[in-house]
Amino acid sequence: MRILLIALFAVATVTLVQFPARADDRHEGYYYPDITSTEEYRARVRTLRDSDRTRRLGFVTGMAAGAQEKAYAPQMAFFAKGKDAEKAILIALDDDRMGTLYRARAVLALLTATARATPIFRDLDPNGNYTFLDLLALLGFEQLTVSDGRSYAHQIEIR
Repeated sequence: MRILLIALFAVATVTLVQFPARADDRHEGYYYPDITSTEEYRARVRTLRDSDRTRRLGFVTGMAAGAQEKAYAPQMAFFAKGKDAEKAILIALDDDRMGTLYRARAVLALLTATARATPIFRDLDPNGNYTFLDLLALLGFEQLTVSDGRSYAHQIEIR
């Protein structure tokens, strides 16, 4: 009996070592490496009343379709996870795209420029103050994780 308990303990320990993801983030270690940094973003907008899982998935699908229409392979993967698709994930698909957090922030700035060109942003923010993170807040996303897909993952809580 004692040997059986020791064996079960050993198996449990090995299992814990093989799956280092935190309990509160089941995507860590699967879609991106361990979270290396976090921040909180205070959105300048309120979530639209009719923003729900369907709208968030539609947005992600639209982004993916736009990436597929390019003459070259997608450079990033953007998708939603969570019970209500409330967690956005942006992962570089090559080693040069978001190799540092600074480059990831530059990508977010490019996405901001694209978002500002949309009719909804022009109507809601004619002065161009809102960011891509504000667009995610409008849609009801609560979190964005960006990663180079290799060495870091930065998580932004959207409030």
